[in-house]
Amino acid sequence: MSTATTRRPAPARRAAPRPGPPRLTGRRLAPYLFVLPALALFAAFKLYPIAWSFVLSLHKTIDGTDTFVGADNYTRLLDDPLFWTALKNTAVILLVQVPVMLALATGLAVAFNSAVLRARAVFRLGFFLPMVTGLVAYGVIFSVLLNEKYGLVNWLLQSVGLDAVPWLTDPLWARISLGLALTWHYTGYNAVILLARLQSIPRELYDAASVDGAGAVGAFRHVTLPGLRPALLLTTVLSTIGTLQIFDEPFILTHGGPDNATLTIGVYLYQNAFTFFDFGYASAIAYALAVLIGILGLVQFKVLGDKS
Repeated sequence: MSTATTRRPAPARRAAPRPGPPRLTGRRLAPYLFVLPALALFAAFKLYPIAWSFVLSLHKTIDGTDTFVGADNYTRLLDDPLFWTALKNTAVILLVQVPVMLALATGLAVAFNSAVLRARAVFRLGFFLPMVTGLVAYGVIFSVLLNEKYGLVNWLLQSVGLDAVPWLTDPLWARISLGLALTWHYTGYNAVILLARLQSIPRELYDAASVDGAGAVGAFRHVTLPGLRPALLLTTVLSTIGTLQIFDEPFILTHGGPDNATLTIGVYLYQNAFTFFDFGYASAIAYALAVLIGILGLVQFKVLGDKS
C-alpha cells in the first residue's frame, strides 16, 4: 500500500507593502512651518538679489532699455583704470592695515589675559566699545577730528608748535587717516576673539614650557601663538572679507579722494550703481569682488589652516 502523499505548494507570501514616506501632518509638519518664514525671507532678500544681480551683470542700459551684452561688463573691468586703482587701494589697506591691526589685537589679548593687569574688565570694555559705535557715526567723528582747519587733532599739534597736517586732503595722509580709523574701530573686536581663544589654552602647557626653561618670549612663541592659530585664522579671514568690502569709512571720510587715493572697490561699486546708474557694470564689479574674496579665503585657509 502506497503511503506517498502529494505536497501542496505553499502559498506564495505576499510581500509586505513598503512603508511610504511619512506624512507631514501634526508634529512632523510643525518644524517646517516654523522655518518657512525664515526661508522665505532669505530667498526674498538674499537669493533673489544675488541671482538678479548676476542677470544685471550681463545687461547694459542703452537708451533706457536693458540690453543683453553677455560678458562685456566683465571684459570692461580689465580695461578700466579706475577699477584697478580701487583694487590697488584696497590691496594696500589689506596688506598694511590688517597685519598691524592683528598684531595690536594679539598684544592686547595677551595683556587682557595677564594677571598683572588690574581692572582688566574695564580695559576690555574700553577697547571693545568702538565696535558698538555705528559706522557712520564714527566716520563723521573722525572727519571732524581730522579736519585740517577746525579739527581737534590739528589744534593740539599747533598748540605744541607743530604744523597742521592735511589729514584728509593729501593722498598719503588720507590713506593714513583711513588706516587709523579702521584700526581704532576693529582692533578691540579682534582682541576679544583672540582673548576667548587664549583663555582656552591649558595652563599646564605654560608650566611645562617653564620647566623646560622657556622664558616669556619662548612661552609666547611655542605655546601662545600655536594655541591662537585657529582664532588668528578666523580674524584674518574676517578682516580680509571686511577690508575687501570696505565702503563706509572711505565714503564718509574722503568720498574716495583726494585724487582717488582712498577709492576702494566698495566705493567704486557704489558710484557706478547710484551715481552713474550703471547697474550692470556695478553688478559685474560685485561678482568680481565675490570671486576675489573666495579665492583669498581659500588661500588663507590653505596657508593658515590646521594641516593635521
